[in-house]
Amino acid sequence: MTADFLVRPARPADARTLAELRWTFKQEDYEGRPPAPARHLEEAEHWIRDRIGDGRWLAWVTETDGEICGHVFLCLVERMPEPYEDNNPVGYVTNFFVMPSQRNKGAGSALLEALKQHSRGAGLEGLIVWPSERSTPLYQRSGFQPSEELLELALDT
Repeated sequence: MTADFLVRPARPADARTLAELRWTFKQEDYEGRPPAPARHLEEAEHWIRDRIGDGRWLAWVTETDGEICGHVFLCLVERMPEPYEDNNPVGYVTNFFVMPSQRNKGAGSALLEALKQHSRGAGLEGLIVWPSERSTPLYQRSGFQPSEELLELALDT
């Protein structure tokens, strides 16, 4: 079930590979028939490099044979101060992807574990995620549970 892999924090120097994996990840939404990209890969590369570089976003990668084969991103959502409780941030988990060749070998679970350990150590209030149908079982095995507290409004843009 497990393979040899390493989980580590992502670095700005990983931005190109992370952008390429993001494009691969989003192509899965189209079941092998993706449309032409509406934006250039370099846009994602710069976006990722800037946000990881200044700490607005955190990410972890998994490597096998020295190559990045998976990632998960975390955005800290600040909470308004209040007089009676802590206002620790909430972590928004997104862009969780493992290359198909490395799935079901423990890499995804290890990525989520690294993210959870960091989040506990940083004192986050909790973690939220909008999982896909395919990823829901993995998140649930990792301790994520459905919430009755969140509401969503989709905006027509």
